[in-house]
Amino acid sequence: MGINDESEIEANLQIGPTDHGMVRLFIYGSTIEIPMDFDPDEADEIADEIKAAAATARKVKR
Repeated sequence: MGINDESEIEANLQIGPTDHGMVRLFIYGSTIEIPMDFDPDEADEIADEIKAAAATARKVKR
């Protein structure tokens, strides 16, 4: 499966700080839980990548 492949899988995303000073992305669905911890600098980089992807997606003709 690639970035452009559609899927019927449903999942939820929670984002928040941990009590260890990390930023957690918690992805969960009916059969899976994926906790992903990042230090604050890594989280900033991920946020920048998401913003850049959103800006590019806005330019795509639908």
